[in-house]
Amino acid sequence: MFRRFTPDARPGRAGGLSQALTNGYDRLFRPERLIKADQTPYEVLLESGLLKLRHYPPLTSRTIRVGDDRIPVARRRHRTPVVLVPPLAASTLIFDLLPERSLVRYLLARGFDVYLLDFGEPGREHSHLGVREYTMEMMPAALAEVRRHSGETDLTLFGYCMGGLFSLIYAGVSGDAHIRNIVTVASPIDMHDSTLAARVLMLLNLPTYLVRRYTGFRLHDMDPGYLQVPGWANSLLFKMTAPVGSLMTYWDLLVHLADRQYVEVHTTTSRWFDHMLDYPGGIVQDFFVKVGLDNALATGRITLGDSEAKFEHIHCALLAIAGDNDTLVGEASARAVMDVVMSGDKTFAVAPGGHAGVFAGGKAPANTWRMAAEWLAERSD
Repeated sequence: MFRRFTPDARPGRAGGLSQALTNGYDRLFRPERLIKADQTPYEVLLESGLLKLRHYPPLTSRTIRVGDDRIPVARRRHRTPVVLVPPLAASTLIFDLLPERSLVRYLLARGFDVYLLDFGEPGREHSHLGVREYTMEMMPAALAEVRRHSGETDLTLFGYCMGGLFSLIYAGVSGDAHIRNIVTVASPIDMHDSTLAARVLMLLNLPTYLVRRYTGFRLHDMDPGYLQVPGWANSLLFKMTAPVGSLMTYWDLLVHLADRQYVEVHTTTSRWFDHMLDYPGGIVQDFFVKVGLDNALATGRITLGDSEAKFEHIHCALLAIAGDNDTLVGEASARAVMDVVMSGDKTFAVAPGGHAGVFAGGKAPANTWRMAAEWLAERSD
């Protein structure tokens, strides 16, 4: 049985044939009129190469819409800023996907000071970038600016998928004692769990071992430019995890074509799925070998050049959330972080949704977001 990341829009008042034709024309030829992502105002505090750091000022309204409900905007502000850390192939749109389904706006409404790392759109000229560059160069620069701007030393890191891994690796290699909280959502630790991706990696273990032993070939010896994964390939691979569901979303669009709201939501979510970003070749080398085949994160250690990130050095509060229908990052894979992080205050939870849905689907605000906000509220003052 499949489950797909659907627009989750409640059909509004549908128009007739004329409205359906207008919506269809806009969907095909003027999609920018339908896309509602990235609408929360922000300022760019730092821009260095690919890296940008955003800050979202407090909301001025008294309430915001979340799904079909309205929630009050808190007047009391929590002291510890939240720094959102994105994955790489997926753009930052998922953090501010729709005005009524925006994690950024939700956290602002719950009283948090919100910052967002934007790792940009890597091209061929960035193929050398690996885990070391992201966690030991970009993240320290961004977090230093967050501290300067906010005036606070303690920070929360809130990462989705690979962003959660970057948060853990940064904490494990930097010795940053002022990371107060880490929240990870759908972040894989044990890559040899029971998901389809894990089974593929395990099938590659024997041939990889033989190649290493008898040929001396190492993937890290290759020019990373040859290993760059283009964004279109990442989009295709993501959709192939639920091919029937991916196709059915277009049937749903056709059925609701006269509903402007539905078409707007569908077009916006499709933009995130259809316009994924490149994986730099250096990231492919690091993750395929160290994280995938060697399963280094499950041991709690990963080498980064001459340095080593050790998860046993992480003592801050930790919340790890997994999706109950995630075919990319299984519950066991995400739960493994409980065994390698030495925090005295650590919580593991399961929320509804697949890999994207658990973070930004229609049920995310009432489950993943609410859980994270309530957990952080107790640890951010």
